Amino acid sequence: MDTLNQVQVVGRIRADLESMMGERMKLKANMGRSKVLEREGVLEQTHPSLFVLKIDEKRGRTARVSYSYVDILTGTVELTDCDTGECIFGWLN
Repeated sequence: MDTLNQVQVVGRIRADLESMMGERMKLKANMGRSKVLEREGVLEQTHPSLFVLKIDEKRGRTARVSYSYVDILTGTVELTDCDTGECIFGWLN
């Protein structure tokens, strides 16, 4: 994939996420060394190079995590719809 195409794909990922602001989704993030974080949360903010999810933690606590759009492009982060279980960015595969 050439650089121009990558920039266009990242732009499409960002636009798709902006349209889903406030929606609930499942996060699966590869943290390295066989560590995988799986949580549910709400898309809270999008910024020029990253997005923020408000994650539900144990005992009613919440946390905020941020990832770059490139993390989705590289497969480090996967987002799925909580209701249907479908990958939000199925068009990437």
